[in-house]
Amino acid sequence: MIKTKTSLLVTGMLIFNVVTGQNLVTLDASGSRYVIHKNIYGHFAEHLGRCIYDGIYVGEANKIIPNTEGVRNDIIAALKKLKVPNLRWPGGCFADTYHWKDGVGPKSKRPSMVNRWWGGVTEDNSFGTHDFLNLCERIGAQPYLAANVGSGTVQDFIDWIQYVNFSANSSPMSKWRVQNGREKPWNVKIWGVGNEAWGCGGNMKPEYYANIYRQYATFMTDWGNGDSLFRVASGANGDDYNWTEVLMKEIPGNMLEGVALHHYSVINWNQKGSATSFDEAQYFATMKSALKMEELVTKHSVIMDKYDPAKKVALVVDEWGGWYDVEPGTNPGFLYQQNTMRDAMIAGVTLNIFHNHCDRVKMANLAQTVNVLQAVILTNKEKMILTPTYHVLEMYNVHQDASLLPVKIISNDYIFGDAKLPAVSISASKDKAGVTHISLVNIHAALPQEVSINISGQKYASVSGKILTASRLQDFNTFEEPGKVLPVLFDDASLQGDILKVKLPPFSVVVLTLK
Repeated sequence: MIKTKTSLLVTGMLIFNVVTGQNLVTLDASGSRYVIHKNIYGHFAEHLGRCIYDGIYVGEANKIIPNTEGVRNDIIAALKKLKVPNLRWPGGCFADTYHWKDGVGPKSKRPSMVNRWWGGVTEDNSFGTHDFLNLCERIGAQPYLAANVGSGTVQDFIDWIQYVNFSANSSPMSKWRVQNGREKPWNVKIWGVGNEAWGCGGNMKPEYYANIYRQYATFMTDWGNGDSLFRVASGANGDDYNWTEVLMKEIPGNMLEGVALHHYSVINWNQKGSATSFDEAQYFATMKSALKMEELVTKHSVIMDKYDPAKKVALVVDEWGGWYDVEPGTNPGFLYQQNTMRDAMIAGVTLNIFHNHCDRVKMANLAQTVNVLQAVILTNKEKMILTPTYHVLEMYNVHQDASLLPVKIISNDYIFGDAKLPAVSISASKDKAGVTHISLVNIHAALPQEVSINISGQKYASVSGKILTASRLQDFNTFEEPGKVLPVLFDDASLQGDILKVKLPPFSVVVLTLK
Protein backbone atom coordinates (compact mmCIF):
# COMPACT_ATOMS: atom_id res chain seq x y z
CA MET A 1 0.00 0.00 0.00
CA ILE A 2 1.30 3.44 -0.95
CA LYS A 3 1.02 5.94 1.88
CA THR A 4 0.24 9.55 0.97
CA LYS A 5 1.61 12.54 2.88
CA THR A 6 -1.80 12.97 4.50
CA SER A 7 -1.99 9.38 5.69
CA LEU A 8 1.58 9.56 7.00
CA LEU A 9 0.73 12.77 8.87
CA VAL A 10 -2.38 11.23 10.40
CA THR A 11 -0.47 8.08 11.35
CA GLY A 12 2.21 10.20 12.95
CA MET A 13 -0.38 12.21 14.84
CA LEU A 14 -2.02 9.03 16.12
CA ILE A 15 1.30 7.70 17.40
CA PHE A 16 2.13 11.08 18.97
CA ASN A 17 -1.33 11.18 20.53
CA VAL A 18 -0.87 7.77 22.14
CA VAL A 19 2.60 8.64 23.44
CA THR A 20 1.81 12.13 24.80
CA GLY A 21 -1.85 11.79 25.75
CA GLN A 22 -2.57 15.04 23.97
CA ASN A 23 -5.56 15.87 21.82
CA LEU A 24 -4.20 16.87 18.43
CA VAL A 25 -5.83 19.47 16.21
CA THR A 26 -4.98 20.95 12.84
CA LEU A 27 -6.57 24.31 12.04
CA ASP A 28 -6.56 25.97 8.62
CA ALA A 29 -6.73 29.68 9.41
CA SER A 30 -6.82 30.66 5.74
CA GLY A 31 -10.58 30.15 5.91
CA SER A 32 -13.34 28.46 3.93
CA ARG A 33 -16.26 29.48 1.75
CA TYR A 34 -18.81 28.72 4.46
CA VAL A 35 -20.22 31.15 7.00
CA ILE A 36 -21.59 30.24 10.43
CA HIS A 37 -25.02 31.82 10.04
CA LYS A 38 -26.11 33.79 13.08
CA ASN A 39 -29.52 32.09 12.93
CA ILE A 40 -27.88 28.94 14.33
CA TYR A 41 -28.18 30.81 17.65
CA GLY A 42 -31.98 31.03 17.56
CA HIS A 43 -34.29 30.40 20.52
CA PHE A 44 -37.73 28.95 21.06
CA ALA A 45 -40.57 30.45 23.16
CA GLU A 46 -43.63 28.22 23.31
CA HIS A 47 -46.85 28.71 25.22
CA LEU A 48 -45.71 26.05 27.65
CA GLY A 49 -45.63 26.24 31.43
CA ARG A 50 -44.06 29.51 32.60
CA CYS A 51 -42.22 30.40 29.41
CA ILE A 52 -44.65 33.10 28.23
CA TYR A 53 -47.05 33.79 31.10
CA ASP A 54 -45.22 34.42 34.40
CA GLY A 55 -41.96 34.27 32.45
CA ILE A 56 -41.48 36.61 29.50
CA TYR A 57 -44.88 38.25 30.03
CA VAL A 58 -46.09 39.49 33.41
CA GLY A 59 -48.83 41.83 32.16
CA GLU A 60 -49.03 45.57 31.84
CA ALA A 61 -50.80 45.91 35.18
CA ASN A 62 -47.80 44.49 37.06
CA LYS A 63 -46.33 47.29 39.19
CA ILE A 64 -43.70 45.15 40.97
CA ILE A 65 -41.69 43.84 38.00
CA PRO A 66 -40.44 46.56 35.60
CA ASN A 67 -41.89 45.83 32.17
CA THR A 68 -42.58 47.29 28.76
CA GLU A 69 -46.12 46.56 27.59
CA GLY A 70 -46.15 43.60 29.96
CA VAL A 71 -42.79 42.09 28.90
CA ARG A 72 -40.11 41.97 31.59
CA ASN A 73 -37.38 44.58 31.07
CA ASP A 74 -34.68 42.35 32.59
CA ILE A 75 -35.47 39.60 30.09
CA ILE A 76 -35.40 42.08 27.21
CA ALA A 77 -31.94 43.26 28.33
CA ALA A 78 -30.62 39.71 28.79
CA LEU A 79 -31.79 38.55 25.36
CA LYS A 80 -30.32 41.65 23.68
CA LYS A 81 -26.98 40.91 25.34
CA LEU A 82 -27.21 37.33 24.14
CA LYS A 83 -27.63 38.60 20.55
CA VAL A 84 -30.61 36.34 19.87
CA PRO A 85 -30.92 36.34 16.04
CA ASN A 86 -34.35 34.71 15.75
CA LEU A 87 -37.11 33.63 18.10
CA ARG A 88 -39.64 30.87 17.35
CA TRP A 89 -43.25 31.20 18.56
CA PRO A 90 -45.95 30.12 19.56
CA GLY A 91 -44.86 26.46 19.45
CA GLY A 92 -44.14 23.58 19.34
CA CYS A 93 -47.18 21.41 19.77
CA PHE A 94 -49.09 24.48 20.93
CA ALA A 95 -48.81 26.01 17.44
CA ASP A 96 -51.18 23.49 15.89
CA THR A 97 -53.94 24.37 18.35
CA TYR A 98 -53.35 28.14 18.28
CA HIS A 99 -55.66 30.45 16.35
CA TRP A 100 -53.84 33.74 15.93
CA LYS A 101 -56.98 35.86 15.47
CA ASP A 102 -57.92 35.11 19.09
CA GLY A 103 -54.74 36.91 20.20
CA VAL A 104 -55.20 40.32 18.56
CA GLY A 105 -57.53 43.23 19.25
CA PRO A 106 -58.63 44.58 22.66
CA LYS A 107 -57.35 42.21 25.34
CA SER A 108 -60.56 42.40 27.32
CA LYS A 109 -62.48 40.96 24.37
CA ARG A 110 -60.15 38.09 23.50
CA PRO A 111 -61.53 34.58 24.03
CA SER A 112 -59.81 32.19 26.42
CA MET A 113 -58.45 28.81 25.40
CA VAL A 114 -57.31 25.63 27.11
CA ASN A 115 -53.71 24.61 26.51
CA ARG A 116 -54.43 20.93 25.90
CA TRP A 117 -50.80 19.98 25.38
CA TRP A 118 -49.14 21.56 28.40
CA GLY A 119 -50.86 21.21 31.74
CA GLY A 120 -54.45 21.79 30.66
CA VAL A 121 -54.31 25.39 31.86
CA THR A 122 -56.63 28.12 30.60
CA GLU A 123 -54.95 31.02 28.79
CA ASP A 124 -56.60 34.39 28.17
CA ASN A 125 -54.71 35.15 24.91
CA SER A 126 -53.39 38.40 26.42
CA PHE A 127 -49.99 37.66 24.82
CA GLY A 128 -50.50 37.55 21.07
CA THR A 129 -49.04 38.49 17.69
CA HIS A 130 -48.40 42.18 18.46
CA ASP A 131 -46.77 41.36 21.80
CA PHE A 132 -44.47 38.76 20.30
CA LEU A 133 -43.43 40.74 17.22
CA ASN A 134 -42.81 43.88 19.27
CA LEU A 135 -40.64 41.80 21.63
CA CYS A 136 -38.61 40.60 18.65
CA GLU A 137 -38.08 44.22 17.55
CA ARG A 138 -36.91 45.20 21.03
CA ILE A 139 -34.29 42.44 21.23
CA GLY A 140 -33.23 42.72 17.58
CA ALA A 141 -34.38 39.21 16.62
CA GLN A 142 -36.12 37.96 13.51
CA PRO A 143 -39.49 36.43 14.36
CA TYR A 144 -40.03 32.81 13.37
CA LEU A 145 -43.77 32.16 13.31
CA ALA A 146 -44.99 28.57 13.46
CA ALA A 147 -48.35 28.36 11.72
CA ASN A 148 -51.30 26.15 12.63
CA VAL A 149 -51.52 23.38 10.05
CA GLY A 150 -52.87 20.64 12.33
CA SER A 151 -56.19 22.30 13.24
CA GLY A 152 -56.16 25.50 11.16
CA THR A 153 -56.87 26.32 7.54
CA VAL A 154 -54.98 27.70 4.57
CA GLN A 155 -57.11 30.84 4.80
CA ASP A 156 -56.13 31.39 8.45
CA PHE A 157 -52.49 31.03 7.46
CA ILE A 158 -52.54 33.47 4.55
CA ASP A 159 -54.59 35.95 6.58
CA TRP A 160 -51.84 35.90 9.22
CA ILE A 161 -49.15 36.56 6.63
CA GLN A 162 -51.18 39.42 5.19
CA TYR A 163 -51.86 40.84 8.67
CA VAL A 164 -48.17 41.07 9.62
CA ASN A 165 -46.65 41.75 6.18
CA PHE A 166 -48.99 43.72 3.91
CA SER A 167 -47.89 47.34 3.81
CA ALA A 168 -50.81 49.09 2.12
CA ASN A 169 -53.74 50.00 4.35
CA SER A 170 -56.17 48.59 1.81
CA SER A 171 -56.73 44.94 2.68
CA PRO A 172 -59.03 43.57 5.40
CA MET A 173 -56.08 42.21 7.36
CA SER A 174 -53.85 45.28 7.11
CA LYS A 175 -56.78 47.52 8.05
CA TRP A 176 -57.40 45.35 11.08
CA ARG A 177 -53.71 45.61 12.05
CA VAL A 178 -53.87 49.41 11.88
CA GLN A 179 -57.05 49.42 13.94
CA ASN A 180 -55.19 47.34 16.52
CA GLY A 181 -52.43 49.94 16.80
CA ARG A 182 -49.74 48.97 14.30
CA GLU A 183 -49.32 51.14 11.20
CA LYS A 184 -46.24 49.55 9.62
CA PRO A 185 -46.00 45.82 8.88
CA TRP A 186 -43.40 43.72 10.68
CA ASN A 187 -42.24 41.97 7.46
CA VAL A 188 -41.91 38.51 8.98
CA LYS A 189 -39.74 36.33 6.76
CA ILE A 190 -39.42 32.99 8.60
CA TRP A 191 -42.50 30.74 8.68
CA GLY A 192 -42.90 27.19 9.90
CA VAL A 193 -45.55 25.25 8.01
CA GLY A 194 -46.82 23.27 10.98
CA ASN A 195 -44.82 21.50 13.69
CA GLU A 196 -44.02 17.84 14.27
CA ALA A 197 -46.56 16.74 11.68
CA TRP A 198 -45.45 13.16 12.41
CA GLY A 199 -46.75 13.53 16.01
CA CYS A 200 -48.65 16.26 17.85
CA GLY A 201 -49.08 18.18 14.59
CA GLY A 202 -51.43 15.56 13.16
CA ASN A 203 -49.78 12.11 13.24
CA MET A 204 -49.36 12.37 9.48
CA LYS A 205 -47.38 10.14 7.17
CA PRO A 206 -44.59 11.96 5.29
CA GLU A 207 -46.28 11.57 1.89
CA TYR A 208 -49.49 13.13 3.23
CA TYR A 209 -47.66 15.98 4.95
CA ALA A 210 -45.64 16.69 1.79
CA ASN A 211 -48.87 17.29 -0.08
CA ILE A 212 -50.30 19.43 2.74
CA TYR A 213 -47.08 21.45 2.76
CA ARG A 214 -47.29 22.03 -1.00
CA GLN A 215 -50.85 23.26 -0.59
CA TYR A 216 -49.96 25.77 2.12
CA ALA A 217 -46.75 26.91 0.43
CA THR A 218 -48.66 27.62 -2.79
CA PHE A 219 -50.71 30.34 -1.11
CA MET A 220 -47.85 31.97 0.81
CA THR A 221 -46.80 35.34 -0.57
CA ASP A 222 -44.57 38.10 0.74
CA TRP A 223 -47.06 40.80 -0.27
CA GLY A 224 -44.76 43.01 -2.29
CA ASN A 225 -41.54 42.34 -0.35
CA GLY A 226 -39.84 40.32 -3.05
CA ASP A 227 -41.41 36.91 -2.41
CA SER A 228 -38.55 36.21 -0.01
CA LEU A 229 -40.35 34.18 2.64
CA PHE A 230 -38.25 31.50 4.31
CA ARG A 231 -40.59 28.49 4.48
CA VAL A 232 -39.66 25.70 6.89
CA ALA A 233 -41.23 22.27 6.47
CA SER A 234 -42.00 20.20 9.56
CA GLY A 235 -39.05 17.84 9.59
CA ALA A 236 -37.94 14.56 11.06
CA ASN A 237 -38.03 13.26 14.58
CA GLY A 238 -34.40 12.35 15.23
CA ASP A 239 -33.23 9.53 12.96
CA ASP A 240 -36.37 9.22 10.82
CA TYR A 241 -34.38 9.54 7.61
CA ASN A 242 -37.30 8.41 5.47
CA TRP A 243 -39.18 11.56 6.49
CA THR A 244 -36.44 13.77 5.07
CA GLU A 245 -36.15 11.58 1.97
CA VAL A 246 -39.86 11.94 1.18
CA LEU A 247 -39.94 15.69 1.77
CA MET A 248 -36.88 16.37 -0.38
CA LYS A 249 -38.24 14.11 -3.13
CA GLU A 250 -41.84 15.33 -3.15
CA ILE A 251 -41.52 19.08 -2.49
CA PRO A 252 -40.07 21.14 -5.37
CA GLY A 253 -37.00 23.17 -4.46
CA ASN A 254 -38.69 26.44 -5.40
CA MET A 255 -41.30 25.84 -2.70
CA LEU A 256 -38.91 25.08 0.14
CA GLU A 257 -36.22 27.01 2.02
CA GLY A 258 -35.74 24.85 5.11
CA VAL A 259 -36.40 21.38 6.51
CA ALA A 260 -36.66 21.04 10.28
CA LEU A 261 -35.07 18.46 12.58
CA HIS A 262 -35.81 17.85 16.27
CA HIS A 263 -33.45 16.07 18.67
CA TYR A 264 -33.32 16.20 22.46
CA SER A 265 -30.53 14.92 24.68
CA VAL A 266 -32.46 12.38 26.75
CA ILE A 267 -31.20 9.46 28.81
CA ASN A 268 -34.45 7.53 28.52
CA TRP A 269 -37.85 8.90 27.55
CA ASN A 270 -39.52 6.82 30.28
CA GLN A 271 -36.97 7.68 32.98
CA LYS A 272 -35.34 10.98 32.15
CA GLY A 273 -33.72 11.46 35.56
CA SER A 274 -33.19 14.52 37.70
CA ALA A 275 -31.81 17.74 36.23
CA THR A 276 -29.51 18.22 39.23
CA SER A 277 -29.09 14.92 41.12
CA PHE A 278 -27.35 12.74 38.57
CA ASP A 279 -24.31 10.44 38.66
CA GLU A 280 -21.56 9.96 36.10
CA ALA A 281 -23.41 7.12 34.37
CA GLN A 282 -26.38 9.41 33.74
CA TYR A 283 -24.10 12.24 32.67
CA PHE A 284 -22.27 9.97 30.21
CA ALA A 285 -25.59 8.75 28.76
CA THR A 286 -26.77 12.35 28.31
CA MET A 287 -23.59 13.32 26.48
CA LYS A 288 -23.85 10.25 24.25
CA SER A 289 -27.33 11.43 23.26
CA ALA A 290 -26.10 15.00 22.73
CA LEU A 291 -23.21 13.88 20.52
CA LYS A 292 -25.62 11.86 18.37
CA MET A 293 -26.42 15.23 16.80
CA GLU A 294 -23.27 14.76 14.69
CA GLU A 295 -24.64 11.56 13.19
CA LEU A 296 -28.12 13.00 12.67
CA VAL A 297 -26.91 16.15 10.95
CA THR A 298 -24.51 14.17 8.76
CA LYS A 299 -27.04 11.58 7.60
CA HIS A 300 -29.88 14.03 7.01
CA SER A 301 -27.46 16.23 5.08
CA VAL A 302 -26.44 13.34 2.83
CA ILE A 303 -30.09 12.82 1.90
CA MET A 304 -30.58 16.53 1.26
CA ASP A 305 -27.41 16.64 -0.84
CA LYS A 306 -28.89 14.03 -3.16
CA TYR A 307 -31.81 16.29 -4.08
CA ASP A 308 -30.17 19.66 -3.43
CA PRO A 309 -26.45 19.47 -4.27
CA ALA A 310 -26.19 23.27 -4.31
CA LYS A 311 -27.24 23.30 -0.63
CA LYS A 312 -29.93 25.91 -1.14
CA VAL A 313 -32.30 24.28 1.35
CA ALA A 314 -31.28 24.71 4.99
CA LEU A 315 -31.35 22.04 7.65
CA VAL A 316 -33.15 23.81 10.51
CA VAL A 317 -32.65 22.18 13.91
CA ASP A 318 -35.43 24.19 15.49
CA GLU A 319 -35.71 22.12 18.67
CA TRP A 320 -32.69 20.87 20.60
CA GLY A 321 -31.47 20.68 24.20
CA GLY A 322 -31.49 18.56 27.35
CA TRP A 323 -34.71 17.08 28.70
CA TYR A 324 -35.04 15.77 32.28
CA ASP A 325 -37.73 15.22 34.90
CA VAL A 326 -39.39 18.40 36.15
CA GLU A 327 -38.26 19.94 39.42
CA PRO A 328 -39.93 18.33 42.47
CA GLY A 329 -43.25 19.95 43.36
CA THR A 330 -43.79 21.60 39.96
CA ASN A 331 -46.49 20.89 37.39
CA PRO A 332 -45.39 17.89 35.24
CA GLY A 333 -46.89 19.60 32.20
CA PHE A 334 -44.78 22.73 32.65
CA LEU A 335 -41.37 21.09 31.94
CA TYR A 336 -39.53 23.32 34.43
CA GLN A 337 -36.01 22.06 35.10
CA GLN A 338 -32.79 23.45 36.55
CA ASN A 339 -29.69 23.98 34.42
CA THR A 340 -26.26 22.66 35.45
CA MET A 341 -22.78 22.33 33.98
CA ARG A 342 -24.10 19.24 32.21
CA ASP A 343 -26.30 21.58 30.16
CA ALA A 344 -23.30 23.79 29.43
CA MET A 345 -21.59 20.71 27.99
CA ILE A 346 -24.63 19.96 25.79
CA ALA A 347 -24.71 23.55 24.53
CA GLY A 348 -20.98 23.69 23.77
CA VAL A 349 -20.71 20.42 21.83
CA THR A 350 -23.99 20.99 19.96
CA LEU A 351 -23.00 24.44 18.77
CA ASN A 352 -19.60 23.10 17.67
CA ILE A 353 -21.42 20.47 15.59
CA PHE A 354 -23.64 23.11 14.01
CA HIS A 355 -20.61 25.28 13.21
CA ASN A 356 -18.74 22.44 11.54
CA HIS A 357 -21.81 21.62 9.42
CA CYS A 358 -22.74 25.21 8.60
CA ASP A 359 -22.81 24.41 4.89
CA ARG A 360 -26.17 22.78 5.57
CA VAL A 361 -27.22 23.78 9.11
CA LYS A 362 -28.18 27.43 8.73
CA MET A 363 -30.67 27.83 11.55
CA ALA A 364 -31.37 26.24 14.94
CA ASN A 365 -33.46 26.96 18.02
CA LEU A 366 -32.60 26.00 21.58
CA ALA A 367 -35.61 24.71 23.54
CA GLN A 368 -36.59 26.85 25.38
CA THR A 369 -35.93 30.48 26.27
CA VAL A 370 -37.41 30.94 29.77
CA ASN A 371 -38.43 28.47 32.52
CA VAL A 372 -38.83 25.47 30.18
CA LEU A 373 -36.40 22.61 29.40
CA GLN A 374 -32.83 23.86 28.72
CA ALA A 375 -33.71 27.48 29.40
CA VAL A 376 -31.22 30.33 29.28
CA ILE A 377 -33.26 32.30 31.84
CA LEU A 378 -35.18 31.26 34.95
CA THR A 379 -37.56 33.52 36.87
CA ASN A 380 -39.18 33.52 40.30
CA LYS A 381 -41.52 36.48 40.80
CA GLU A 382 -39.31 39.60 40.61
CA LYS A 383 -36.07 37.56 40.56
CA MET A 384 -34.27 36.40 37.40
CA ILE A 385 -31.16 34.27 36.92
CA LEU A 386 -29.00 33.38 33.94
CA THR A 387 -28.15 29.72 33.53
CA PRO A 388 -24.86 28.04 32.52
CA THR A 389 -26.40 27.53 29.08
CA TYR A 390 -26.92 31.29 28.78
CA HIS A 391 -23.25 31.89 29.48
CA VAL A 392 -22.11 29.36 26.86
CA LEU A 393 -24.28 30.99 24.19
CA GLU A 394 -23.01 34.43 25.14
CA MET A 395 -19.38 33.26 24.99
CA TYR A 396 -20.03 31.60 21.63
CA ASN A 397 -21.88 34.47 19.95
CA VAL A 398 -18.55 35.74 18.60
CA HIS A 399 -19.00 33.06 15.91
CA GLN A 400 -22.20 34.60 14.53
CA ASP A 401 -21.80 35.37 10.80
CA ALA A 402 -18.07 34.58 10.96
CA SER A 403 -16.23 32.45 8.40
CA LEU A 404 -15.80 28.81 9.37
CA LEU A 405 -12.18 27.68 9.80
CA PRO A 406 -11.74 23.97 9.05
CA VAL A 407 -10.45 21.88 11.96
CA LYS A 408 -9.46 18.24 12.26
CA ILE A 409 -9.11 16.62 15.65
CA ILE A 410 -7.78 13.39 17.07
CA SER A 411 -9.36 13.33 20.50
CA ASN A 412 -8.64 11.29 23.57
CA ASP A 413 -11.43 8.99 24.66
CA TYR A 414 -13.75 9.61 27.57
CA ILE A 415 -14.28 6.01 28.72
CA PHE A 416 -17.04 4.94 31.04
CA GLY A 417 -17.67 1.23 31.51
CA ASP A 418 -17.34 -0.44 28.13
CA ALA A 419 -18.34 2.69 26.17
CA LYS A 420 -16.36 5.68 24.99
CA LEU A 421 -16.91 9.16 23.61
CA PRO A 422 -14.52 11.78 22.21
CA ALA A 423 -13.43 13.88 25.18
CA VAL A 424 -12.81 17.11 23.26
CA SER A 425 -15.01 19.05 20.86
CA ILE A 426 -13.81 22.03 18.82
CA SER A 427 -14.83 24.57 16.20
CA ALA A 428 -13.23 27.78 14.94
CA SER A 429 -14.08 30.88 12.92
CA LYS A 430 -12.68 34.19 11.72
CA ASP A 431 -14.80 37.32 12.01
CA LYS A 432 -15.00 40.26 9.62
CA ALA A 433 -12.29 42.10 11.54
CA GLY A 434 -9.89 39.19 11.00
CA VAL A 435 -10.03 37.98 14.60
CA THR A 436 -10.05 34.21 15.09
CA HIS A 437 -12.11 32.46 17.76
CA ILE A 438 -11.74 28.84 18.84
CA SER A 439 -14.37 27.02 20.93
CA LEU A 440 -13.24 24.04 22.96
CA VAL A 441 -15.22 21.69 25.19
CA ASN A 442 -13.85 18.98 27.48
CA ILE A 443 -16.76 16.72 28.41
CA HIS A 444 -14.67 14.39 30.59
CA ALA A 445 -16.13 14.29 34.09
CA ALA A 446 -12.78 13.81 35.85
CA LEU A 447 -9.71 14.34 33.68
CA PRO A 448 -8.22 17.53 32.24
CA GLN A 449 -7.30 17.47 28.57
CA GLU A 450 -4.19 18.89 26.94
CA VAL A 451 -4.83 20.10 23.40
CA SER A 452 -2.14 20.89 20.83
CA ILE A 453 -3.39 22.94 17.86
CA ASN A 454 -1.22 23.16 14.76
CA ILE A 455 -2.21 26.36 12.92
CA SER A 456 -1.57 26.99 9.25
CA GLY A 457 -2.58 29.85 6.98
CA GLN A 458 -2.03 32.77 9.38
CA LYS A 459 0.35 34.00 12.06
CA TYR A 460 -0.95 35.20 15.42
CA ALA A 461 0.74 37.32 18.06
CA SER A 462 -1.58 36.89 21.05
CA VAL A 463 -4.17 34.60 22.62
CA SER A 464 -6.74 35.32 25.32
CA GLY A 465 -9.86 33.55 26.45
CA LYS A 466 -12.77 32.85 28.75
CA ILE A 467 -13.76 29.66 30.52
CA LEU A 468 -16.94 28.30 32.05
CA THR A 469 -16.53 25.53 34.60
CA ALA A 470 -17.43 24.78 38.22
CA SER A 471 -16.48 22.69 41.23
CA ARG A 472 -19.02 19.99 40.38
CA LEU A 473 -20.85 18.85 37.27
CA GLN A 474 -24.07 19.25 39.21
CA ASP A 475 -23.46 22.94 40.05
CA PHE A 476 -26.08 25.47 38.97
CA ASN A 477 -27.17 29.03 39.65
CA THR A 478 -29.98 29.67 42.11
CA PHE A 479 -32.07 32.69 43.04
CA GLU A 480 -30.12 32.80 46.30
CA GLU A 481 -26.74 32.33 44.58
CA PRO A 482 -27.14 33.61 40.99
CA GLY A 483 -23.40 33.88 40.34
CA LYS A 484 -22.25 30.40 41.32
CA VAL A 485 -21.48 29.42 37.69
CA LEU A 486 -20.03 32.30 35.70
CA PRO A 487 -17.43 32.64 32.92
CA VAL A 488 -14.03 33.96 33.97
CA LEU A 489 -10.78 34.81 32.22
CA PHE A 490 -8.80 31.82 30.97
CA ASP A 491 -5.01 31.91 31.04
CA ASP A 492 -4.02 28.30 30.39
CA ALA A 493 -3.34 28.73 26.68
CA SER A 494 0.09 29.48 25.20
CA LEU A 495 1.09 30.34 21.64
CA GLN A 496 4.52 29.34 20.34
CA GLY A 497 4.90 29.99 16.64
CA ASP A 498 2.35 27.84 14.82
CA ILE A 499 1.50 25.73 17.88
CA LEU A 500 -1.24 26.67 20.33
CA LYS A 501 -1.30 24.62 23.52
CA VAL A 502 -4.36 24.57 25.74
CA LYS A 503 -5.10 22.78 29.01
CA LEU A 504 -8.81 22.22 29.59
CA PRO A 505 -10.10 21.38 33.08
CA PRO A 506 -12.72 18.63 33.37
CA PHE A 507 -16.24 19.56 32.17
CA SER A 508 -15.25 22.97 30.86
CA VAL A 509 -16.09 25.26 27.96
CA VAL A 510 -13.39 27.61 26.64
CA VAL A 511 -13.52 30.27 23.93
CA LEU A 512 -10.16 31.61 22.75
CA THR A 513 -9.45 34.84 20.86
CA LEU A 514 -6.42 34.96 18.57
CA LYS A 515 -5.06 38.16 17.07
